[in-house]
Amino acid sequence: MMSWLDNFEWSILLIGGGLLMFAPFFPEPHLFEKIRMLSQGVLTKPIDIFDLFMHSSPIFVIALKAYRQFVLKVNR
Repeated sequence: MMSWLDNFEWSILLIGGGLLMFAPFFPEPHLFEKIRMLSQGVLTKPIDIFDLFMHSSPIFVIALKAYRQFVLKVNR
């Protein structure tokens, strides 16, 4: 079921995920802005919540691949 994730190369995940996590680079990455808004309690608009999930999704994908490869020892 998760073989699609096992087929991804680490370089693609790290570069693509890094770009998505930190885009736009200036003036402030959306991920940092949304986390700050969440900590201040002003993250209320649905578009902002979606933006937080979209920009943080690479973190979960990379963590899931690392868990599968290094803990479960799933090889492709």
